[in-house]
Amino acid sequence: MRKPHEEGAALLTVLLMVAVIGIIAVGVLEDIRFGIRRATNAQVGNQARWFALGGEQLARSRIDQLLSRDQNKTSLEGGWNGRVVEFPIDGGMIQAKVSDATDCFNLNSVVEANAGEPFRRRELGVRQFASLLTQLGATDGPQLAESLAQWADSNDVGPLGTEDDGYAEGGIAYRTAGGPLAEVSELRAVRGFTPELYGRLRPYVCALPTTDLSPVNVNTLPESKAVVLSAITVGTVSPENARRALMARPSQGWSDVEAFWGQQALAAASPIDGVRNQVQFRTRYFSLESRVGLADRATFMTSLFEAGPANRIRLVARRWTLEE
Repeated sequence: MRKPHEEGAALLTVLLMVAVIGIIAVGVLEDIRFGIRRATNAQVGNQARWFALGGEQLARSRIDQLLSRDQNKTSLEGGWNGRVVEFPIDGGMIQAKVSDATDCFNLNSVVEANAGEPFRRRELGVRQFASLLTQLGATDGPQLAESLAQWADSNDVGPLGTEDDGYAEGGIAYRTAGGPLAEVSELRAVRGFTPELYGRLRPYVCALPTTDLSPVNVNTLPESKAVVLSAITVGTVSPENARRALMARPSQGWSDVEAFWGQQALAAASPIDGVRNQVQFRTRYFSLESRVGLADRATFMTSLFEAGPANRIRLVARRWTLEE
């Protein structure tokens, strides 16, 4: 016959076993719920990415239509530039925005490809960038433009503090890129570009996958970015005259260099060599910004297309995020 204290110990053991089993069961159920949630998120994410890639194909088709409309120029006819287009899908919506990606100063134009070294400083590109910085209120535009050129050139020779030795002295040591910028946000790593200056500069610059001097399509350049046109002329055309010239833009755009530079607002301008051809009438680069809303989740994608010879459209960059 069991003693009372032995029965109590047996009951306590059973209760402890039940508690342990309950804890294990809760943990297993939580793992199952987490696994289901993770699998669902992965499925929704993958589906959203496929929808975004589908939107990319639609953008290709839209760009092809724009290029086919006129082989020699790309204008704002149809209101396509920057317009958000929505496509309903099961359980969500695709939002896509195609824009002209040449309405900006190409930061990579401060260097040029060279047979002797991969990339070397380009004088005209540096002067144009310095002009843009000065017009946007930077007091040390030439020095900042030089800092970017030394960041992107391939050699280790430059003004004091602009090459690897200067960046190695900071609290967090790092090296210069020695090549073109992959994206505009890289500019924040260049000496002298403060967050305040970066925010002021960001709407007017881009990092195109070329070191060509900024190919600005004046048929699509917004009047609000007239400073870009002024900058590539190194101030020969004032921002006010550049804005007046853009305001006089024909509804179908300009067709040739003489028609553009012959305007009254630009009559006194005498662009230096190379600048006249920088002004273009056909867009070379297009950007796509996509947002896929699916199952209360948002997936973002940005793509960059290049319209090459014979209107061949080539994807040159894709990121699963919005541009900073």
